[in-house]
Amino acid sequence: MKRRTLLATAVLGVSLAFGGAAVAQDKTKACFVYVGPIGDGGWTYQHHQGALAVQEAFGDKVEIQWQENVPEGADAERVLTQMALGGCNIIFTTSFGYMDATNAVAAKFPDVKFEHATGFKREHPNVSTYNARFYEGRAVQGTIAGRMTKTNKIGYIASFPIPEVIMGINSYYLHAKKVNPAVELSIVWAYTWFDPAKEADAAKALIEQGVDVIASHTDSTAPLAEAAKTPGVIGFGQASDMAEYKDGPRVSSIIDNWAPYYVKRVGALMDGTYAQADAWEGIAGGEVEIGEITAAVPAEVKAEAEAMRDAIAAGTYHPFTGPIKKQDGSDWLADGAVAPDGDLLGMGFYVEGIVGDIPK
Repeated sequence: MKRRTLLATAVLGVSLAFGGAAVAQDKTKACFVYVGPIGDGGWTYQHHQGALAVQEAFGDKVEIQWQENVPEGADAERVLTQMALGGCNIIFTTSFGYMDATNAVAAKFPDVKFEHATGFKREHPNVSTYNARFYEGRAVQGTIAGRMTKTNKIGYIASFPIPEVIMGINSYYLHAKKVNPAVELSIVWAYTWFDPAKEADAAKALIEQGVDVIASHTDSTAPLAEAAKTPGVIGFGQASDMAEYKDGPRVSSIIDNWAPYYVKRVGALMDGTYAQADAWEGIAGGEVEIGEITAAVPAEVKAEAEAMRDAIAAGTYHPFTGPIKKQDGSDWLADGAVAPDGDLLGMGFYVEGIVGDIPK
C-alpha cells in the first residue's frame, strides 16, 4: 500500500507539471528522467528505487516526479524544460546520452539544480555529475567467469561504445584472463540500453559461438532469460539483482545502489549545503554492490570473488593495476601502476588479448 501511495502521489505531480500550470512550491521537488521503463528490472528500476528512497527519507517535505522512456536527444531537452517550468528544484538525468540536453536546459534555468549520471560535462554552475565504478563489479564477475567457464569462451553484451562500457569489457576480460589464461572473450554490440528482443538476440548469438558465461551492459533481464534456455550457460544480474533467476543461470550480480547519493544530494539542497559536485563512488561507497553469489559457484571460487570485492572496498586492490598493455601491444600501465581516473573516464581502447575493433 505504501508503494502504491507513493506512485499515485508522483503521478499526480507529473500531470500537474506537464500540464503547464504554475504550481506553488511549499516543498522540495526532486525530478528524475529515465531512459527506460521503471519496470525494466535493471538500470531504470534501480534509479527509481533511489527516487523512492528520497521520498521515504524526507516524507512530505519532498515531492518526487519522473518521466519514463525518454529518448536521448531532442525529446530529452523538451522533457527537461517542462520539468523546470513545472517547479522541479533538482532534476536527475539518468543516462549518458542526456549530457548535452542537460547542459543546454541548465543554462536557461540557473536556479534549478541538474544532476547528470555517467557524464562528464559541467558547463554551468548548476550542473553536477555522478557515476559509479561499475568496472569494480566487472572485476568480480570476470573472476567468476574465468573460473567457471567450461568452454573457455566468455561473452559480453555491450550497449554503446562509450568509456563506461569499454571499461567494463576490459575489466571483465582482464580478471577472467588472470585466473584462466586460456579464456577468450566474444563481444556483441546491441546498440541499445533497453530492448529485450535485441538483448535476447545478442545472448543467443554468443551462445551459438560456444560462450557459456555471459555478462551484459544492457538494462533488461532478457539475456538471463535466453541463457536459461541452454543448460550449462550462466550469467549475471546487471544493474539490479535480477533475483528471479537465482535458481537458473544467474550466479551473482552487480547492483547499482543510487539511494545514498540521491538522498544525500536532495538533503543538501534542503538544508542549504548543496554545492556543485563530480561524484564517482564504487564498492567502498556502497553505490556498487555485489549480489549474492549462489551455490552454483564452487566454494573456493566464491571465496576468491568475495576476497576481491573486499580488497577493492578496502582500497588495497585496484582492478586496473599494471602491467597492462593496450590491444596493439603498446604499454599502458607499468608493473604496479594504477590507472588514473582520467584515463578510465576517457577509455577508448581494448586491452591486450581482446579480439575485434571498437565501433566508431
